[in-house]
Amino acid sequence: MGYVHALEILPEGLIEKIQEYVDGQVIYIPKIKSKRCTWGEKTDTKVYFKERNFEIYNSYRNGTTVFELSEKYFLTSKSIQRIIRSMQIL
Repeated sequence: MGYVHALEILPEGLIEKIQEYVDGQVIYIPKIKSKRCTWGEKTDTKVYFKERNFEIYNSYRNGTTVFELSEKYFLTSKSIQRIIRSMQIL
């Protein structure tokens, strides 16, 4: 996220009003809710984890133990169990 100088985009009167509350400080103005992205929407992270979890579930169904899966994927046994449970629901 880059910064934009307020003088470049806001009317001077509005800047003066904002300065009554925050003078010379950096503030964050959040996006409008309808314009926000969901988690993983802009990257393939969501797809990566979905494929990984499917792979974990299939390996488990084919006889790989929870311990072996946790070693292979560097996850705790609880995390592996959670993934398996969530895939069984689908």
